[in-house]
Amino acid sequence: MLRYLTAGESHGQGLVVIVEGLPAGLPVTVEDVQAELGRRRLGYGRGPRQRFEVDELTLIGGVRHGRTLGSPVAIEIKNTEWFRSDKWHAEMDPAPGKTESPLTQVRPGHADLAGMQKYGFTDARDVLERASARETAARVAAGALAKLLLRELDVRVLSHVVQMGQALASGARPTFGDLAVVDDSPVRCFDPEGAEAMILEIKAASKDGDSLGGVVEVLAEGVPVGLGSHVHWDRKLDALIAQAVMSIQAVKGVEIGDGFDVAGRRGSEAHDAIRWDDANEQYRRDTTLAGGIEGGMSTGELIVVRAAMKPLATLNVPVLETVDTATKEAALSFKERTDVTAVPAMGVVAETMVALVLAAEAQRKFGGDSVDELVRNAAAFRATLP
Repeated sequence: MLRYLTAGESHGQGLVVIVEGLPAGLPVTVEDVQAELGRRRLGYGRGPRQRFEVDELTLIGGVRHGRTLGSPVAIEIKNTEWFRSDKWHAEMDPAPGKTESPLTQVRPGHADLAGMQKYGFTDARDVLERASARETAARVAAGALAKLLLRELDVRVLSHVVQMGQALASGARPTFGDLAVVDDSPVRCFDPEGAEAMILEIKAASKDGDSLGGVVEVLAEGVPVGLGSHVHWDRKLDALIAQAVMSIQAVKGVEIGDGFDVAGRRGSEAHDAIRWDDANEQYRRDTTLAGGIEGGMSTGELIVVRAAMKPLATLNVPVLETVDTATKEAALSFKERTDVTAVPAMGVVAETMVALVLAAEAQRKFGGDSVDELVRNAAAFRATLP
């Protein structure tokens, strides 16, 4: 079963991810993973930190001569800012000591206060360093491996931004062949007019020292029928995807298909009609109201997931009212280096989380200690359909 574990803090020496359960024989290179990490750094509205935090990674174990060994794959992503200057050495030193400037003016909407209360900390940095979205770089590295595995099964995953603040994109959806077009957009939006409106929203928020949230749509093409299960609550594919995507920092809503919209419709207008395709000898659905998942199982159609990200809690002009945890006096929340928006990057992370779920469920259904065995098993199942 595919699983992974990340470690590391935002301003520490680096991040580490260990991925267990990949079959042997999967072609993997540093460049494959580096390309996905580079996509995470895209997006108009990102802060200067993206110029400092170049993702220098090392494949430490689990890969030999460009192929996985079936053992856990370990990846290290160095924080180049740590190694190029000593700015964070004392602040994040793992040796015994204490900080000279604890952060106590906690930010509303961030993990600061609840984390301090939960663990008994007096310095918000003990919380924010791990709560930071910097951790998602390790997840994207894991997701790069999941995408490589899914590619062996002819499954592709991509995302695009459909809303930024109040700016909306048209309903046009890209295919995997359009991924370069999406990534070339400054806001990773497939609709050029929508992208222009989004950039204007970001510029206005930046001028005010404010932040913006938005919505991304993740699409998975070529997913075989039957991933997930209707049998147990914790095996349902849509539930697994919802949990994975909701785990992304600042995501506050997840939708499968047209979930929220169909809630206001009558049943006669809320479901995907099923037809028989004589030419391809398969069942088809021409709409995606259910997002390619019925009864907790993939239907073989396009999987559609949307994630809503709230505006970032760290503002360039601190105006959020809070309390200083040391003095209990009213205060304004402290400022860290931040972005105006991270919605375009969140789309890449959401791809990662969907890919990891799909790869894990493909492993569960088709099994196999090697990639060849996995592909054979999947092909044999598909041959039995319908």
